[in-house]
Amino acid sequence: MSSAYLQCIEESCGRRQDPKKDAHACAFCGGLLEVKYDFEAFDPEEVRHAWHQRRLSGEPIDRSGVWRFRELIPFIEAGNRIISLSEGSTPLVGTRRTGWWAGPVHLTIKHQGNNPTGSFKDLGMTACITRADVRGVRMVACASTGNTSSSMAAYAARAGMKALLFVPYRQISAAKLAQSLDFGALVVEVGDTFDEAFRLLREIAPELGLYLVNSINPFRIEGQKTIVAEMLEQRAWRPPDYIVVPGGNLGNCSAIGKGLRELKEMGFIEKVPHVVVIQAAGANPFFRMMSSGAEELTPVEHPNTQATAIRIGHPANWKKARRVLEWTGGFCESVTDEEIYEAKAMLAADGVACEPASASTVAGVRKLVRAGKIPWHADIVCVLTGNQLKDTEYIMRHRAEAQETHQRLRVDPDLDALRKALEAALAVPA
Repeated sequence: MSSAYLQCIEESCGRRQDPKKDAHACAFCGGLLEVKYDFEAFDPEEVRHAWHQRRLSGEPIDRSGVWRFRELIPFIEAGNRIISLSEGSTPLVGTRRTGWWAGPVHLTIKHQGNNPTGSFKDLGMTACITRADVRGVRMVACASTGNTSSSMAAYAARAGMKALLFVPYRQISAAKLAQSLDFGALVVEVGDTFDEAFRLLREIAPELGLYLVNSINPFRIEGQKTIVAEMLEQRAWRPPDYIVVPGGNLGNCSAIGKGLRELKEMGFIEKVPHVVVIQAAGANPFFRMMSSGAEELTPVEHPNTQATAIRIGHPANWKKARRVLEWTGGFCESVTDEEIYEAKAMLAADGVACEPASASTVAGVRKLVRAGKIPWHADIVCVLTGNQLKDTEYIMRHRAEAQETHQRLRVDPDLDALRKALEAALAVPA
């Protein structure tokens, strides 16, 4: 049988850790940990067939787009309870018009906003909350810009756990906050940024015995990495040229890179896509480090972007993410809020809905094609990480001009007035 263990990612250390302990940092050097496996021998074709057959199953574990690929995440012994909301199984959508606008490139969208709580966080949360349940944890905690908190709250409720979340004061959308409250979480508004809230949580967590579920939790990454297996299965196991993701705390990049490496090592794929990270210009410390060639990341003390899901100035997973870009021959780009809005509006015109941070991927592709870093007609998958309804204030704020452009009408309750208003509005070209 396959077996799991924890290992420090630092090259100068690399020591194995006790997998039965709930550690987030190396006990010897303080570096980040990752889950590693001694996989049992298997035939990739047989496993692919098993994964495909599970799509026809009615068993709850097989209806999950994470646990359907459980051979990739064998850290839970058979018979243990799986905390799942049938996450994953998200669509891969072609976007011909947006691809032409951004390139021209062959652009498809892996839309993680179709998860139970509306974001990609559910993939990781089912894994780490299941791990917490096996360990007998009764209270979980996170710091969040919104998506992690709502996901944690939902899965904690599912498991019968108490959820405690730290959020920056008035810096997350009301929709995400409402989700967390609806699932019964205790919300602590503290500090002005995610980074400040996260620092305080990490300092107090040992004192209160809290089980952290942020992406420094290595079991979160294990759930999130299954997006790669699902994406490639949907593409008949033909890898794209590029996989493009938004860059906040950089857990998504870390997870996708880990998934690609394991699939290649196990013989599922030969070609490895370039992984590309897109950050917002007001919160782009990883981009600055990668573009300057610096060895260490310099945090952005006051991150500022309307794409709140990636408004993070000190990403915890930057070392893992850098390793992914180096291994895949990928790179990082930075886009302005204006470029993000243009890309979001283009996606909307193509019938694809997402929150602002998600649209950074398409904005980044357009910028990289124009800079000659991505060639015309490249085969690209952009990961959209969150649902359109995660940040409705953003939409209303940016569509404030709708009344002047005849997109939004206010009409007196009179038939003649209504007729005139509609005639004028419908005469405007789409």
